[in-house]
Amino acid sequence: MTLPLIFDIRHGSMDDGPGIRTTVFFKGCPLSCSWCHNPESQRMEAEIFWDAQSCVGCQACHAVCPGGASAVLPEVTLHREKCTACGACTEECPSNARSLIGKHYPVEELVRILLLDRGFYRATGGVTFSGGEPTLHVEYLSTVLQTLKKENISTALQTCGAFDLENFRRHLLPYLDLVYFDLKLCDTTSHLTYTGFGNELLLANFSALSREMGKRLVPRVPLVPGITATELNLTEIARLLRELGITTYQLLPFNPGGIEKRRLLGQPFSPEIPESFMDRDTERRLRELFRSTVR
Repeated sequence: MTLPLIFDIRHGSMDDGPGIRTTVFFKGCPLSCSWCHNPESQRMEAEIFWDAQSCVGCQACHAVCPGGASAVLPEVTLHREKCTACGACTEECPSNARSLIGKHYPVEELVRILLLDRGFYRATGGVTFSGGEPTLHVEYLSTVLQTLKKENISTALQTCGAFDLENFRRHLLPYLDLVYFDLKLCDTTSHLTYTGFGNELLLANFSALSREMGKRLVPRVPLVPGITATELNLTEIARLLRELGITTYQLLPFNPGGIEKRRLLGQPFSPEIPESFMDRDTERRLRELFRSTVR
């Protein structure tokens, strides 16, 4: 079994499902959404966050880097094309300006960590698997899910929907209590433009699961100003939900935090993505539009 990279295990989460939850974030995603607030989740490989403002210029990273990739002063551009994300620099950095994104957890170790929180789950909480895209790691995830279900732990999955439906049905669905399914853009061309991936497979999987899962399938729509949060797109998604008889959904407020993370990763970001939250009045109006169309 190939071990995936996990870039965060968030304890005490109140935003990733009902009750108090522990959320596991996998690295790797077939989509590359331009607004993603976890851009460190998109690549399958480990990466290095580098905070130039915290760097003290001690050159400790340069001394231990096997490829000479580390920037030695705050004003020097980080030579990321040479970086193998071995993590040597992060262990030596005295100011924590560098951090390694991505760690392997054997199944037994991950389950042990998750069960430490079982006292907080109580009747409604549990474990949520997020990313990135957890379904890229079917064998690993299925093993973890089956182990948790034997311990009577509630399980949930957050997915972009880009998976083989038969594999999903066979290996994951029997061990999931909830599936949060992202619906971003109804227009195929726009979906490809902004996510790097067409939406035909995603919509087909969503429609099929809506018939099988009922209220255990919860669509989530990110409200990205000017991209997903337009009257046309939200109306089209709302009509789709109405046609499928779905009344439970989540509209996710835009989170501009991904822009700073892209800076830490040395990645460019689209000028179309705003660096501030959506205006409350605008968000309230769009939410009401969506609600009235779904009904």
